[in-house]
Amino acid sequence: MSEATAAPAIAFFDVDNTLLRGASLYHLSIGAWRRRLLTGRDIASFAWKQARFLAVGENGVHLATIRERALEVVVGYTRADLVALSTEIVDARLLQRLWPETVAVARAHLKAGREVWLVSATAQEVADVIAERLGLTGALGTRLEAIDGVFTGRLTDGVCHGAQKARAASMQALRSGADLAGCWAYSDSHNDIPLLDLVGNPVVVNPDATLRRYAAARHWPVMILKRRSIKAATRASKKR
Repeated sequence: MSEATAAPAIAFFDVDNTLLRGASLYHLSIGAWRRRLLTGRDIASFAWKQARFLAVGENGVHLATIRERALEVVVGYTRADLVALSTEIVDARLLQRLWPETVAVARAHLKAGREVWLVSATAQEVADVIAERLGLTGALGTRLEAIDGVFTGRLTDGVCHGAQKARAASMQALRSGADLAGCWAYSDSHNDIPLLDLVGNPVVVNPDATLRRYAAARHWPVMILKRRSIKAATRASKKR
């Protein structure tokens, strides 16, 4: 098949600890605290869980606790409110915490003519802002239920996590007409093994212990990133 008629291909990127160092939900909670939507106790608890996430990887119980509290907080607010908060936090806190290596890989996929989709457990509105800021094709996130544009504190279809991520990616591939055997997926967590197994080109990024063993047994490529690369990118941006 010639390049001109090649089938569409997609690169799927997890966000937390893959594209971004740490958990996006933690940084969103900082913005909520500054708007007095969360307490100091909430932030102290979230900060400890963020530190654990950075040290050893994703903990489903910890992230579920933060997510449940976040759902309580958004009740009564609108999508416009969440987009405004997300834009503020992405610009003020998240962009400077992106791994330059995975951002570069994402942009290389775009340059090669592939679609690049974020697939994340974070709220759809947050994922949309990150994708828009990076010029990516789009985002697949957790959808919050809203009635007349106002959040109810419930989810429409569960959390975009684990097997649900794989289903979301599969559906997007179908919509895009992409053959999953020719697609890519990037993640740090063993919870994303269903997503990584789905595609023909899985890549693990700073993998947790379980994913490291799984990837090694299958000879998957591994990206090991260091915090100093973020610091160097930040210094470079300040010199411009």
